[in-house]
Amino acid sequence: MAAIEGRDPATTKWRREVAAGMIRFPGFMAAGTPAVGRRSGLGLGFRLATGVSAVCGSWATGRRADLVEDRTRSVNRLRGTLLSMFPFLERALDVTNTGPLKLLTGYQTPAAIRRTGVTRLTKWLANRKVRNARTLAETAVEAAERPHTAIPGEKTIVKLVRTLAEEVMALNEQIREMEKLIEGRFREHEPADIVQSVPGIGAPLGAEFLAAVGGSLGEFDSPDALAAFAGVAPAPRDSGKVSGNLHRPVVYHRKLQRVFCTSALVSVRCDPNSRKFYDRKRAEGKKHVQAVLALARRRVNVIRALIRDRRCYELAPPVTTVA
Repeated sequence: MAAIEGRDPATTKWRREVAAGMIRFPGFMAAGTPAVGRRSGLGLGFRLATGVSAVCGSWATGRRADLVEDRTRSVNRLRGTLLSMFPFLERALDVTNTGPLKLLTGYQTPAAIRRTGVTRLTKWLANRKVRNARTLAETAVEAAERPHTAIPGEKTIVKLVRTLAEEVMALNEQIREMEKLIEGRFREHEPADIVQSVPGIGAPLGAEFLAAVGGSLGEFDSPDALAAFAGVAPAPRDSGKVSGNLHRPVVYHRKLQRVFCTSALVSVRCDPNSRKFYDRKRAEGKKHVQAVLALARRRVNVIRALIRDRRCYELAPPVTTVA
């Protein structure tokens, strides 16, 4: 398959279009469906899920990612707005938590918090089922008693703070609902329990993994093929008599790479085996990013072996006895 639709396979534009699914491969797709199959010309396999469950999982995980990005933007706007009017409260509160957000829906200025006082503010928060209401009220009153900046147009800023706080709370609720939907779809897959047993992989990352591989690993002949598809293995760029010329891959599944790298980073803190592997790579002179990428590549082998053997991850691998 030297060229498709008159394009040179060596061009960067052709690679980008393949990764985006804009180029379809005859013989690997059904009518009216995205491209499914494998391209061996550049050493990478390409496939998109055709199962209805995998498609729904991909849509749900993508929607959750969009909501998380929207929440991050709203939180940053809220912090910036508070910083211009009430810097000590912005420094004292974590506006990603529900309690501070509920506080900001009712009280936005230092004067209003000082007038209310600790006792009344505690009661107001407790009526709205805020945890540690007393501690939050004391923190807010203490911040309100410190110097603050008086700026013109404070009423407009107060409305903006209230609106942003309500917006973040609404996004949190939407994310929770989407995560419940993702977990429900994730549980419908046979290897769901196996994938989630791996340290660092929960329902959201597990759903992204299954959606990326189409619900199974049947079309990946080896761990190397899966690693190349995920972009956690170097790509050869040999030419003529020059061999062993390895570079960072250009075409790979970005979301699948995120699954392996994110789970590897988390597992360093919660899994002794991953921590031991990471420390060994650092002792060999690898940088932090290189050690995490090496661990992500290692986890490709682990997950594929677990799914193949249909067993969950164990801290100590089972010992096989020779008869």
